Amino acid sequence: MSGIELKQQQIETTMRLAPVIPVVVIDDVRAAVPMARALVAGGTPAIEVTLRTSAALEAIRAIAAEVEGAMIGVGTVLSARDLKAAQQAGARFAVSPGVSPHLLDAADDSELPLLPGAATASEVMAMLERGYRHLKFFPAVPAGGHKLLGAWASPLPQVRFCPTGGISLASAPDFLALPNVICVGGSWLTPANLLANGDWPAIELLAREAAGLRKSG
Repeated sequence: MSGIELKQQQIETTMRLAPVIPVVVIDDVRAAVPMARALVAGGTPAIEVTLRTSAALEAIRAIAAEVEGAMIGVGTVLSARDLKAAQQAGARFAVSPGVSPHLLDAADDSELPLLPGAATASEVMAMLERGYRHLKFFPAVPAGGHKLLGAWASPLPQVRFCPTGGISLASAPDFLALPNVICVGGSWLTPANLLANGDWPAIELLAREAAGLRKSG
């Protein structure tokens, strides 16, 4: 088995842990561990912490070290430097909003499995040529929503997606019902006000609601 095939298997396993991967923007490192514990307790153990704040890498490091059962990942990966920093922090998977040749080359050389983003059929085909069968569809709602993604199922049957971007608890079932969707990414599980207030029971409840959604086969 090639390196890309092994890493794609690892990505698929991560995608199948729960119907929703929480997508987190964290400003205060002190919130990282209790937040992650709440998400794991609620049944959403795969957690994507985005590199959109200065606290992100330290938060990933803390979760990786202290939260049992968490499958911690890094989001908004844009470069080889991001990929290396994420791996050093203890991330177990990486997610990018799109792709570039340099990022894909870096991913080939990294042990960290990558879930790359695509928004068009041409981008999906380019990813297939590089050996990627599991992709992020981003930004899901602005790019065409579940209708566009569903239209890809016949001409691109070998690809499975994690749509992310603008999805809510109410709209997630439309995506999860598609044959080419394994899970969705959602920021609604960790809203800024609950993080700021340290309302971990409320975050655990949101995670339980998300974990209760039905996945496609």
